Amino acid sequence: MDPKTKIFGEHDPATIKQIETCVATGGQRGVLCADGHKGYAQPIGGVVAYKDKISLSGVGFDIACGNLAILTDGKREDIAPKIDKIMDDVVQEISFGIGRKSKTRVEHELFDDPAWKLKPIGDLKSMAAEQLGTVGGGNHYVDIFADEQDRIWVGVHFGSRGLGHKTATHFLKAAGGKDGMDVPPTVVEEESEIGHDYLEGMHLAGRYAYAGREAVARHVVQNILGARIVEEVHNHHNFAWREEHDGEEFWVVRKGATPAFPGQKGFVGGSMGDDAVIIEGIDSPTSREALFSTIHGAGRIMSRTAAKGKFVKVGHKRIRQDGLVRHDEMMKWLHDRRIVLRGGDLDEAPQAYRRLPDVLRAHAGTIRVLHTLRPLGVAMAGRDIADPYKD
Repeated sequence: MDPKTKIFGEHDPATIKQIETCVATGGQRGVLCADGHKGYAQPIGGVVAYKDKISLSGVGFDIACGNLAILTDGKREDIAPKIDKIMDDVVQEISFGIGRKSKTRVEHELFDDPAWKLKPIGDLKSMAAEQLGTVGGGNHYVDIFADEQDRIWVGVHFGSRGLGHKTATHFLKAAGGKDGMDVPPTVVEEESEIGHDYLEGMHLAGRYAYAGREAVARHVVQNILGARIVEEVHNHHNFAWREEHDGEEFWVVRKGATPAFPGQKGFVGGSMGDDAVIIEGIDSPTSREALFSTIHGAGRIMSRTAAKGKFVKVGHKRIRQDGLVRHDEMMKWLHDRRIVLRGGDLDEAPQAYRRLPDVLRAHAGTIRVLHTLRPLGVAMAGRDIADPYKD
């Protein structure tokens, strides 16, 4: 095992090889979180620290994907009896899925940012304005939770939509990045022209993702639940940050990993319909080895294709082969937990994921769980939605 890489939990050899390849290709230190699995060039749940370099493929296609949880003044006793109607309103008032325009135009000062003058980012401005406040597909969601005190939380998970995806695609191509998962990371010098322009685009996509998550979650709290905001817990988990570790400056690239510095709070979701948590980073030798990073979710144990099944051609017909997850099993699991689902598909079923308590346990001594959130309602894009902008 590479002594530069700190590994939490159990992983298949291919995922471990991927993080070690990233560290060997210009990285100084690496971390693989317990929810890790293979990703494009850098594993999901992978963290790599670079000196004066940026990994474009490490941040990935969904720049600034992240989570926002809002604690409200609502109570379970008031919300639970109305949860069916609430979830109907969520999917009616918020756009889920690819290429959708926001149903309510969101105005924001980020559209005055000078980074819009960069090529090709300026060409994406009108699309970005139309998509601000849309959620996307795949494992992106809007959830209503109740915590151990029966307080209501609203949680959302999505990123910078087409703006981030197209920005990443442009710079990866310009830097000569290769397609596929088993490819070396695309690493550029911070001081190069491409590095400078990419960082401007990345930070703009970060502002955009924050604004989108705030717009969606605050709309649900204020206009659908009729509640007030008490606290917000907000983090990117696909991003690069300039940080100091052990007296040295690094660019720390986290893909599917939550920053967890001492006292910093994070919102970590489980799989569809599973419990989520509000966590807080703590200081310890292991935390420092982890570059103050932790999980961003439960972590897949089954590919989307394996979970859903796939279409095969038989003669002139396309026939779906059964996947490893059955729809009736998924729905029974949700029904037994009294969770109202809107949208979703088998590739996001709980059976396709690890259990969140297991991956949290692997990070013991680096974080503490402040609150456990049990879902009342889950809204995701439906099974007919394909979305290239998801993480």
